[in-house]
Amino acid sequence: MRSSSNSGLVYSTEGGRMCPACRQPVSACACKAKAVIAGDGVVRVSRQTKGRGGKSVTVVKGLALDAAALALLGKQLRTACGSGGTVKDGVIEIQGEHCDLVMETLTKHGHHPKRAGG
Repeated sequence: MRSSSNSGLVYSTEGGRMCPACRQPVSACACKAKAVIAGDGVVRVSRQTKGRGGKSVTVVKGLALDAAALALLGKQLRTACGSGGTVKDGVIEIQGEHCDLVMETLTKHGHHPKRAGG
């Protein structure tokens, strides 16, 4: 069996996600390795109901922002729509059907959103 320098613990139930560079929990990372930006730069706004008991959610994908900026933008979008939501795995979810309002708000913030889906 070959040993690789990239192999190692990825997740621990004790500490959560592990930093690939210093092999410490991300919350106690010593190297503060820059997080990989997950977005491709094409901002897509869509409405989803799958797996949510028939309730609709407005989903924003493709934002090329780091975690802190994404969380701030998510907060601004939730405030503009007057509803709840979350930011997880590089995707902003806003409760309810707010596609038009989200696209308008993203345009005001300098992004160029596209409507995805139906």
